[in-house]
Amino acid sequence: MLLWPLLLLLLLLLLPTLALLMQQRSQDARLSWLAGLQHRVAWGALVWAATWQRWRLEQSTLHVHESQQQALRWCLQGAQRPHCSFTDISTFRNHLPLTKASQTQEEENGEQPLPPTSNQDLGEASLQADGEELAGAIAAGNPGAPLPERAAELREALEQGPRGLALRLWPKLQVVVTLDAGGQAEAVAALGALWCQGLAFFSPAYAASGGVLGLNLQPEQPYGLYLLPPGAPFIELLPVKEGTQEEAASTLLLTEAQQGKEYELVLTDHASLTRCRLGDVVRVVGVYNQCPVVRFIYRLGQTLSVRGEDIGEDLFSEALGRAVGQWPGAKLLDHGCVESSILDSSAGSAPHYEVFVALRGLRNLSEENRDKLDHCLQEASPRYKSLRFWGSVGPARVHLVGQGAFRALRAALAACPSSPFPPAMPRVLRHRHLAQRLQERVVS
Repeated sequence: MLLWPLLLLLLLLLLPTLALLMQQRSQDARLSWLAGLQHRVAWGALVWAATWQRWRLEQSTLHVHESQQQALRWCLQGAQRPHCSFTDISTFRNHLPLTKASQTQEEENGEQPLPPTSNQDLGEASLQADGEELAGAIAAGNPGAPLPERAAELREALEQGPRGLALRLWPKLQVVVTLDAGGQAEAVAALGALWCQGLAFFSPAYAASGGVLGLNLQPEQPYGLYLLPPGAPFIELLPVKEGTQEEAASTLLLTEAQQGKEYELVLTDHASLTRCRLGDVVRVVGVYNQCPVVRFIYRLGQTLSVRGEDIGEDLFSEALGRAVGQWPGAKLLDHGCVESSILDSSAGSAPHYEVFVALRGLRNLSEENRDKLDHCLQEASPRYKSLRFWGSVGPARVHLVGQGAFRALRAALAACPSSPFPPAMPRVLRHRHLAQRLQERVVS
């Protein structure tokens, strides 16, 4: 149900650009009166639809309790469970317990054979092999009419390398539209520093495995702020205790969220009557009418713990970012980590973390650079520092992987038929098969 408002809001944001393009086209090609009429009718329909959807959103966020009641009734009707006689939110929450996903995407793929790895690196090199094939198809007119001039422009742009390629191909491009799934900050930063250098990024929605959950109504605000609307799917908020992953006794509704607090998202959709804990933790950073505006923080279950230290995804990523910042010329493109017991790499040493990083601007890691991550982790976690002092935990081992390592890992994760969209990229790998996919690509 949220997809239509989302698409209409996105179209509304794109209307000024569309108008400019249509105006230029009318000046150049002197569009016929009929084409101009069609343009005006389409413009008017889009403006009307977007205005109507924005009005509906305003009304629902002003009357949140009633809107969530309606969303729950819609979910109950679609679940095809006639024996359930829930009449209100309180009864629904009292009779249905919270559940977790029976299997994560990584767990499902961990027990399955992974597709074979190509001998060709999947990275900048493959761009030159695929780009040439694309240029040949454009020149030959497959599909469509032959465009030899455009093919020549593509070849020229590819010869200059991947950095800033998007603007070379489309000089009037102004914004890159993405879909935020949480935990993708590194991928967005890498895209902005390489292919889409010089371009602004805009994410109209926040999505999890259950569907679209949040809307970005203020694109001028910092990246990653989303309104949690009261419509379907039905959303609850589970308070997360500070410093732990233990949940509170009960969930809260959207109007009960407190600014500055962190909550795990709980989702109920029309396909089932399960109150599913998604594992996505958000922090309330503002309010829109009566609905919370949130920022994704981390995912539960993405923790490292070899001696009970519980290094969370957010804390580890922050420490890794500080360490990479001390590596001259290095830019972090992606990372993954695994506890040493999974790779059987603790023989003769204390348990530790095995960390795999993809970098730009650095081809080799010195021992001094590797040690900086362990120092940053000790600064970030007193518990980890204490365990390192007593020798209960060994120093983190950092490995540099070559081109295509994380792309191959993502392909393996996405190959599962039940893979959610967008696919979730685990930062902490729990299965040896997946960890070995990165281990095979270590270059330093």
